[in-house]
Amino acid sequence: MIDEPLPQALLLLAATVLVVTLARRMGLPTLLGYVFAGMAIGPYALGLFSGTETTRLLAELGIVFLLFTLGLDFSLPRMIAMRREVFGLGAVQVLLTAGTVALLAHALALSWFLAIVVGGAVAMTSTPLIVHQLADRAELNRTHGRLAFSIVLFQDLAFVPFLALASAVAQGGEEFSPLGSAVAVAGGVLAVAAVLLVGRWLLRPLFHEIAHSRLRETFTLAVLLVALGSAWISHLAGLSLALGAFLAGMMLAETEYRHQVETVIRPFRDILLGLFFISVGMQLDVELLVEKFFLISMLLGIMLLLKALLAALAARVFIDSTFKAVRTGLVMSIGGEFGIALLTLVLPTSPGSREVLQPLLVAIVLSMVLSPLIIGNNKRLARWILGTRGPPRPALERENAATRAVAQREHVILCGFGRVGQNIARVLESEGFEYVALDLDPARIRAARQAGDPVIFGDSADEEVLEHVGLAAASAVVISFSNPGVALDIVRSVRRLRGEVPILVRTQDDARLAELRAAGATEVIPETFEASLMLVCHVLVLLGVPVSRVVRTIGEIRDSRYALLRGLVHREDPRPTGEMREYREEVRSVVLPPRAWAVGHTLDDVRARGADVSFTGVRRQGILGREPAGSTVLRQGDIVVLHGRPDALERAESVLLAG
Repeated sequence: MIDEPLPQALLLLAATVLVVTLARRMGLPTLLGYVFAGMAIGPYALGLFSGTETTRLLAELGIVFLLFTLGLDFSLPRMIAMRREVFGLGAVQVLLTAGTVALLAHALALSWFLAIVVGGAVAMTSTPLIVHQLADRAELNRTHGRLAFSIVLFQDLAFVPFLALASAVAQGGEEFSPLGSAVAVAGGVLAVAAVLLVGRWLLRPLFHEIAHSRLRETFTLAVLLVALGSAWISHLAGLSLALGAFLAGMMLAETEYRHQVETVIRPFRDILLGLFFISVGMQLDVELLVEKFFLISMLLGIMLLLKALLAALAARVFIDSTFKAVRTGLVMSIGGEFGIALLTLVLPTSPGSREVLQPLLVAIVLSMVLSPLIIGNNKRLARWILGTRGPPRPALERENAATRAVAQREHVILCGFGRVGQNIARVLESEGFEYVALDLDPARIRAARQAGDPVIFGDSADEEVLEHVGLAAASAVVISFSNPGVALDIVRSVRRLRGEVPILVRTQDDARLAELRAAGATEVIPETFEASLMLVCHVLVLLGVPVSRVVRTIGEIRDSRYALLRGLVHREDPRPTGEMREYREEVRSVVLPPRAWAVGHTLDDVRARGADVSFTGVRRQGILGREPAGSTVLRQGDIVVLHGRPDALERAESVLLAG
């Protein structure tokens, strides 16, 4: 077994790269690659790696950053709108599942206190697995995704009394103080309130000052401080680290800096979250799985069926659709890291129960290993269970199929779907031209797809991606990335595949204009020069210069590739980052949950409450209506597309969700 830190790190990297690459080649989810890597090098297989306290801490930090970024997609008004699901459905699921399992465990001769701990362990579900996989499938804002997330949020709070009881059992005594548990819960509530109050009143001024400093390092450090600090406060109160991080992210979601915060935190999250999935694989006792395969398989099947059934019954009380309730139950059927922690705590002091508890622990880990198959196919499984028929492909696949259909017809390829790309898309759409956009920002893609835009995640310089979006049938390629190096790679890739298609490139200045032209760009449009030309045009007209002469002058400057405008003295933009963001208009999509204030109200009602934004579309049951009338009555599940400044968007979202 390797014990030195550096060889351990190298082993983790090598195993991860190898196994994840093989998983991708075989068409398996990357998550399974991480889990298999952990199984291979863990103490129960090759025994090369036992997992250290440092590794476990880093893995837990991956969960912290995942929940922090998830919080950035929520807001306090959204959580207020979901309070019935969190504290109602969450409580019903935990009590129903823990109580049923506790009765079964007591029937197997376990003491009542130990049986309750086992019930709590089985009731827990893995937050990172659910969030990660539902987000990847764009199902987090669907009904079953919203209900599942509400339940796991409550489970983070419910873990406190279960942990107190497990600690009492582990200390050799069966005495459990309800008063002590109530005090722990009260401490957790106070910690949640502290994080919310600090976030509400201090985070926006703090990040505004940091943004004005224009120091990227300071901004990154501040983001890490907020995420880890809130997680630490939550941990001190006996709650999970992830819950505090989620609350902090939720507070930052109400500021104009949330997209930049997500960009900063994403690299830390992706790397450390991989360690969490590896640690899950390390906990799978392969030898015990082989020895007691029948017992573990039986426990696994009973656990999956029981949790799915009880969660579905609980969800059915809160929603009218049996199909959506079953989907919720399937998502909640897997085990979780909190359950593993509870069983690991009581195992050493319960020798008489090890024959049941150890196989149950392996069954919980195995359910987490199987989670990509269960969650990834929850819709198909629900239809099979209910014996119903429906569209053979989920909504995401139908959207992809529609995008592929556009790619086979004459269309424009937009490389980059930022502000410039979106503006181009709106004009093309208004003129009746179809387009397919490529981008690498998951948050932007998620918002765009919710708004009904044909945007695909992919590298625009990748030739396979370009072929996938129909370069052969494209009538033009527009590159809106401001980085000239990125644009140059894309131009070269396009020219290798197709030599005659027009390529328009947007750049900030003329730094690599000649190089882009030489690579095959049809036109290169430098932003600063074009802005200067527009100002020159207006100035000359105001000075009385004939329009024909103005047009000729502007044309000559463009024909000379802006030679007259070059050679200027450059100076860094003195405006702070926050000031530039403050007035930048953007697009945002808001999904209306069942208890949102706007449900049953019109868009005019929303405007009357102070929503100073443009309502550019309402998407209902997959159909997008552009420029909706003020008399449009909003319904549950509608996706409202907004356009405006960040502060106005935050106000509009608050009105839509909480009034």
